[in-house]
Amino acid sequence: MNGKQRDRMENVMSRTSAMAGAVLGVVALTGGLAACGGGESLEERGGADTSAAKGSGGKGTLVVGSAGFTEANVLAELYAQVLRDAGYSTSVKTVENRELYEPSLEKGEIDVVPEYAATLAEFLNAKVNGPKAVEEKPVASSDVTATVTALEKLAGPRGLKVLPAGEAVDQNAFAVTREFADKNKLRTLSDLGASKLKVRIAAGDECEIRPFCAPGLKKTYGIDVTGIDPKGVGTPQAKQAVKDGTDQLVLTTTTDATLDAFGLVLLEDDKKLQNADNVLPVVNAKDAGSPEIAAALNKITKALSTEDLVELNKKVDAERAKPADVAKAYLESEGLIGK
Repeated sequence: MNGKQRDRMENVMSRTSAMAGAVLGVVALTGGLAACGGGESLEERGGADTSAAKGSGGKGTLVVGSAGFTEANVLAELYAQVLRDAGYSTSVKTVENRELYEPSLEKGEIDVVPEYAATLAEFLNAKVNGPKAVEEKPVASSDVTATVTALEKLAGPRGLKVLPAGEAVDQNAFAVTREFADKNKLRTLSDLGASKLKVRIAAGDECEIRPFCAPGLKKTYGIDVTGIDPKGVGTPQAKQAVKDGTDQLVLTTTTDATLDAFGLVLLEDDKKLQNADNVLPVVNAKDAGSPEIAAALNKITKALSTEDLVELNKKVDAERAKPADVAKAYLESEGLIGK
C-alpha cells in the first residue's frame, strides 16, 4: 500500500510478487535472492530509464528508482521533481522487482527509492536472517514506529539510510459493496465480525493460509469466512465478483483508486491486523545521505496522505494522465516546488 490496476492492480502485482505475498504478510525470496547474486549492473538486470536527467545539476546527479506500477511511478516523480527543485539533476529508473532494485540501491546505482516500511523491513529480514525469519521472527508490525526502527537496524549495515515515514500508507484492506455496508451497518471489520454474516473473500488463493488474510480475519475479528474465490488481489475480476454479489469481501489495498467505480467501500482495520506499510524514502547513505536531500524528501512525506495517493493514482489510471504531470501539479498545489 493505494489504483493498483495495470489497470493499477495488475501493475501492482509486480509489487505483490516482489513482496512474494507481502500484501498477504509473507516475503518469499528464495529464487529472487539467487537472481541478485553475482554483481550484475542495474542495466544488465533490465533496468529502464523512464526519464532523462533534468535539472540544473549544480548539486549533483541523483537516480530515483521506481518499481514500475502506477503508485511507484507517481512517487518516484514526486521525489525526482522535489529534488530537482532543490538543485539536483534527477532521472527516474524503473526496475520492476525489489530483489533487483534493492541491491542496486545498496551499490549506489540507484540513489533514492520510495518504499513501504513493513514490506521492506521483512524483505531485509529474510535477506539477512533467511526466508523463514519472516514467519518465525517477523520484525514488522502494525506499529509504524517500531517497524521503522527495525527497518533502520537492518538497512544501516547495508549502506542504506531510512528517512522518516509519513501518514500515507498502502497496505492490505478489505472492501464490501456500499449497499452491503449500509444494509448491515458496517464501518469497520469489527462490525463485520459482530454481524455474524458469512462472507466469501475474493483474493489470491494464498489468502486461505496467510495470517493477514482469512486466518487473521477469523482470529482477530471473528469474521465467518466461508471460502476464498481465487480471483487475485484487488483485480477488476475480484471487485466485480463482490459487486455482483458472488463474493461479499474483496482483498485490495488502502490506495486502490477504483473502488468507487465498483461501488465498493473499505472497512476500517480498527484492531490493526495489518502491518504498517507507510510510505517512506530510502536512500544510499553514501551518495544521497545528506541532510539537504533528506529535507527535500521530507517535504513530500509530511504533505502526502493516503487520500492524496488515491487521487494521484486515479488521475493516472482513470484519467490517463502522465505520472510526471500528476506529480508536478500536486507539488505545485502544495507549494512544495516553484511554478
